[in-house]
Amino acid sequence: MNSVYESLVKIVGPGHASNQPEELFIYSYDLGTTEPHRPDYVVSPRTTAEIQEILKLANKERVPVVPLGGGMSLAGLAVPFKGGIALDMKRMDSILEVSETARYALVESGVSQGQLTAYLERHHPTLTHSEPGAPPAATIAGNVAIHGQGDLASPYGFNSDMINGLEVVLPTGEVCQFGSCSIGASWFTQHPLPDVGLFLGWLGTTGVITKISLRLFPCKKIRGAGQFVVEDEELVPEIMRKLTHTQMTEDIVAFSQAIPPITSGLQTITVNLAADSEKELEFKQEMVWDDALGEYIHKGVGGFLGFTRGLERPQISKTSDWRKGGGFEYVGSIMPVERYPECYRRGREISEKHEIPYTVLGRCIGAAHSMMFSWTYAFNRADPETIRHSREALHETDHLVLELGGTIWKPGLYGQELVKERLDPNTLNLMKKVKQLLDPNGIMNPGNWEVG
Repeated sequence: MNSVYESLVKIVGPGHASNQPEELFIYSYDLGTTEPHRPDYVVSPRTTAEIQEILKLANKERVPVVPLGGGMSLAGLAVPFKGGIALDMKRMDSILEVSETARYALVESGVSQGQLTAYLERHHPTLTHSEPGAPPAATIAGNVAIHGQGDLASPYGFNSDMINGLEVVLPTGEVCQFGSCSIGASWFTQHPLPDVGLFLGWLGTTGVITKISLRLFPCKKIRGAGQFVVEDEELVPEIMRKLTHTQMTEDIVAFSQAIPPITSGLQTITVNLAADSEKELEFKQEMVWDDALGEYIHKGVGGFLGFTRGLERPQISKTSDWRKGGGFEYVGSIMPVERYPECYRRGREISEKHEIPYTVLGRCIGAAHSMMFSWTYAFNRADPETIRHSREALHETDHLVLELGGTIWKPGLYGQELVKERLDPNTLNLMKKVKQLLDPNGIMNPGNWEVG
């Protein structure tokens, strides 16, 4: 095993590879309830060529490789279940290109959400990107690889729908490019060439993303959020459809939480608006608050809490530490919008059963084509009993997602098994063939999406 470590040092340099226990410990767990599993090595490459050499070495020695972005995924998606090499992408953090005219950014896979946001604000203030409600350290590549979504989800959809192209190192070490870049053009589109679906949603089991071209969007001079509150959860799907019908919103998020008690049982709908002038903002507010939501105010079943300029992106992590122990995990799902009321009620029941103050959230995707609905369960890291309750609640919620006709978003191992049980047999067989073709030695993130 020392020979593997020595080879890794030769590839990336002595300061960027480690087999020391204290560093291996850090990479053995994430922020959720998954039991820790220690890697044998940690390595942080700087170039695509170094990743190629690492994967060639891993194939030769039959050593697992687990790619890691910002480590914010929870659910054990980057926990090295079978040891091996934790491949930390943090040093691949260059923003390589921003096109003002074609509105895209070409970034390396270690570039974080906060890094791109700050860069655009400083150098390209007329452009923005769809930023998720994750901490700023979460990476662009990690988010799109799990079909994530952000605060431009209402008009533009999932962040993985915003990809123009990828560079990927295959498990056997070859480098492939997908999109217009693959024929020597700029990174402006992936159409109409073969798509990049082999690497999205696979949780790092089919290759290592090294570069990504992401669509950017106009950044208006005035951006802010308004809040609307209703008590009847049955109204939320209808409200989401009416808001998206205006085509005026950047983001629509409905949420409910037990704490503070005054908000328990209420559904708060946050609507992001953007404009380049006061006149434009006034028009959009009239369309949203008067035309779309006015009837609920007049009937006395809804209330407008006002509009605040400046966006503070919603972060569940800021509002979920009810146990005061620093731990929380959530089950995400992609659901039809009309399922919001039942998702809220059933999720609240699960939380109360496990004595966890409930926190639920639904983000509208596209023109109400679907929503990302999440159930969050807090625990105290120093109290195994609260961890057990949260883990049981998470598993019950995985079952609930499928029962309600949804799909589990970035499922952990338990959720993956439930999905595989329901998958069309031919689809499962095709996944097996893809995995065997791309990763014949089974080195990539073993434990996740094991279909062999």
